[in-house]
Amino acid sequence: MTEPLLSVRDLVVEFPKRKTRLTALDHVTFDIYPGEILGMVGESGAGKSLTGAAIIGLLEPPGHIAAGEIWLKEQRIDKLPYEQMRRLRGKRIAMIFQDPLTSLNPILTIADQLIETLQTHLPLSDKDARARAIQLLDEVGIPAASKRIDDYPHQFSGGMRQRVVIALALAGEPELIIADEPTTALDVSVQAQIIDVLKRMCHDYGTAVMLVTHDMGVIAEACDRVAVMYAGRIAEIGDVRQIVKDPQHPYTQGLMGSIPSLTERVDRLVQIPGSMPRLDAIPAGCAFNPRCTQQFDRCKQQRPDLIKTKKGQVACWLYDGESS
Repeated sequence: MTEPLLSVRDLVVEFPKRKTRLTALDHVTFDIYPGEILGMVGESGAGKSLTGAAIIGLLEPPGHIAAGEIWLKEQRIDKLPYEQMRRLRGKRIAMIFQDPLTSLNPILTIADQLIETLQTHLPLSDKDARARAIQLLDEVGIPAASKRIDDYPHQFSGGMRQRVVIALALAGEPELIIADEPTTALDVSVQAQIIDVLKRMCHDYGTAVMLVTHDMGVIAEACDRVAVMYAGRIAEIGDVRQIVKDPQHPYTQGLMGSIPSLTERVDRLVQIPGSMPRLDAIPAGCAFNPRCTQQFDRCKQQRPDLIKTKKGQVACWLYDGESS
């Protein structure tokens, strides 16, 4: 296998309070390889979007990286000065946000925004930049791109605006794209089209994608591997087919069991009791232990790191001693 494009090692993100510090990400470790889509899934507040924000250097103060390392190929990026990180954003790492209207300027045409982005990162004349902008819109599936390029964002549907945002993300020819819930507000048919655009992007350009979502259907359709997050840590990571068909962590089993099956009829779906703990009330040991039906004494005393198994990696004491 090739070397990872992105390596995150023991990433810790903290939010200081008056008398304490809240740990929002607790020693998060994973890799993403060129041309791969890694899905990040979990409940709201699990740390998915925060991980993406930390990678791209967009943490909201007073949140900050307290420990760990983030490497983009051979370059460590978690301690870059502001100006260096600003130049890296858009050029080597791009972001697609959940609401395209937050990424598009409503008073500028799509042409203005794409051409400006292209010329920021690439040495292109006005004519060449416009031609490239039309090509990008065409690649992401905007019909009649040469005519629509002079329209304003409000003249596009939600799905078309999201395609424009993907085109903007591609403008700098980035190596990594962080897509934060890019299909959440879209209907199912448009979701499928956006997923197809992301997959073609990875295939054609070798771009790596970190896809943040809470939708296991999107994960199963789009991703090569998936990381399941819970309370600021990765509970399980591995091949998407393996995790969908045979999850190991009790939390992942609960997530998968809560999805209705098209082939089997059941009287009641699996329900995970309780709710994810607040940052100031994370229990000792495994953070999932109060909700876990398989917990035992060790789960309440020691927090497990990721354990390699034959099926992937899982942070659960049930698999202690099982080797890959």
